[in-house]
Amino acid sequence: MPISRAQKADTVQALSEMLKVNESVIVVAHSGLTVDEVTGLRVKLRAEGGSFKVTKNKLIQRALKGSRYEALEPMFKGTTAIAVSKDPVAAAKVAHEFAKDNEKVTILGGALGTKVLSASDVAALAQLPSLDALRGKIVGLLQAPATKIARVLVAPAQALVGVTAAQGRKGA
Repeated sequence: MPISRAQKADTVQALSEMLKVNESVIVVAHSGLTVDEVTGLRVKLRAEGGSFKVTKNKLIQRALKGSRYEALEPMFKGTTAIAVSKDPVAAAKVAHEFAKDNEKVTILGGALGTKVLSASDVAALAQLPSLDALRGKIVGLLQAPATKIARVLVAPAQALVGVTAAQGRKGA
């Protein structure tokens, strides 16, 4: 069933907004995916703060015009979709993992901010830890010196208690 001009305009506007608020866009070719498979991919992306959108190529190409992702326009041929996320790594990671397990999905490329990524760039990006994992590592690194300092400061008192206890046992 064809959609009206107003519906097309609304879809283009919604896609434009989606592109504005997300840091990474991954373009995938999908052929023969079942509704359950697409739903599974959407669920995985949502869990990571992203989303997956299947739409007509002409509509996404219109949404790309004037955006920082305009250079992606040539990738939209055939049956395509986009995976997007605010986390620079999440969409690439989920799409890459899904494509590894499903031969019906091929990563065509993508963009991280204004940088256009090839399929191999997306695969490399997918190997990086997520933004939350990196934050956790930084916090761990920042806390480690404080923990070591606390151990050093407490060590003489523990040694004194140990010596005193040993002396008490000798004298008893």
